[in-house]
Amino acid sequence: MRILFLNDLHDPRIGSSVRLVYQLAERLRARGHSTLLVSTTQDPQLATPTKIEGLEVVRIWSEYPLRFRAFVGLDNKRVRAPLASVLAEWHPDVVHSHLVHTQLSYASLTQAREAGAGVVFTAHDVMTFCHQKLTCFHGGEEHGGTLHDVRAYWQKCLPCQRLRWNPWRNRAIRRVLERDVHRTSAVSQALAGILRENSIHVDRVLHNALAFRPALPDAAAVAAFRERFGLSGAQVLAIGGRLHEQKGVRQLLRMLARLAPRFPALRLLVLGKRELYEQEFAAQARELGVDERVVRAGWLEGEELQAALAATDVFVTPSICFDTFGMVNLEAMEHGKPVVATSFGGSPEVVEDGVTGFIANPFDLEAFSEHIARLLADPELARRMGAAGQVRLQAQFGIERLTDECLEEYEFARAAARGSIPRA
Repeated sequence: MRILFLNDLHDPRIGSSVRLVYQLAERLRARGHSTLLVSTTQDPQLATPTKIEGLEVVRIWSEYPLRFRAFVGLDNKRVRAPLASVLAEWHPDVVHSHLVHTQLSYASLTQAREAGAGVVFTAHDVMTFCHQKLTCFHGGEEHGGTLHDVRAYWQKCLPCQRLRWNPWRNRAIRRVLERDVHRTSAVSQALAGILRENSIHVDRVLHNALAFRPALPDAAAVAAFRERFGLSGAQVLAIGGRLHEQKGVRQLLRMLARLAPRFPALRLLVLGKRELYEQEFAAQARELGVDERVVRAGWLEGEELQAALAATDVFVTPSICFDTFGMVNLEAMEHGKPVVATSFGGSPEVVEDGVTGFIANPFDLEAFSEHIARLLADPELARRMGAAGQVRLQAQFGIERLTDECLEEYEFARAAARGSIPRA
């Protein structure tokens, strides 16, 4: 089978959806299938075919002011011709779309269907109905994050987006998904639920997965990492990925201030771009008196990142947006680390509350902090939960399981494209 992936991103270091594409493509090739990724770049010098991690990649140049995303994301005329050429020359049996709402646009799904391919769309986020990351649904600090207003409607969205709001966007996206996509999936039950609440059909949930590493960092590598960052003898709380207020960094700093008097050796390891932390969060840490407890490791990759995860005692994902899955939870679990994760989104499907870690509302600082404190105060409990997380990861979130499920979806989509079976 010839499988063409669509994703606005091509660098596997910068997004969980595109990392997943590379891992899935590798397993598909191992099973005898052909794979190709069509992506985009904002650097015209990179708009050339290349190979990344064994995957053939075609990068199309596309750049525009992102304030127009709600319009250009429907039909980006700049990518039409290059994508049409790829579809005509490569003749895919299946086009599997992951992220297209910024550069490749939803019109790419129409092009794929018109080329005769079975079209599979996997929703990784909420942007099929929300103009941005969904942050308004829970009511914020005022309501303690307890609301569930997930539907998009103009009285809520227009004041949020103002001139960026496109009143026809969501209807146009639904029309494309209904007309041009043969199979639609979501990466979590939670995401599938809110898509359905916004009148978007979902055929199936395909939980994200991880290609397990053949070996994890040994004790010497962990000790070297701790020494390098001044963490020898410390209790290490870690957060990683995109550093943004939506990811709960401000909440976590307030929790750190609560925990600091009880755990003198506690340090917060921040695995993300150092300049973003300094610009957005360093002042708050100083005001709270915890700045010296924050270790800015910066953006780590490869073996350095693995050593950082292995050096962690408790991993946290306190997102205040709708965190659709949380791949970083799986990455921490691979290293046998207990995870305290947000109740918003798909994390409760990954982290088994009370077994592999804890689930909590990040607006409830006391409850979230107490879960962290319990793990810090009881290393044996943390070890047991981390070990249970490894078992859960290997049983439910391996890349082979996802490959099997995707191949089933591809066959459904091919049959629907040929008219052999009715579309869902």
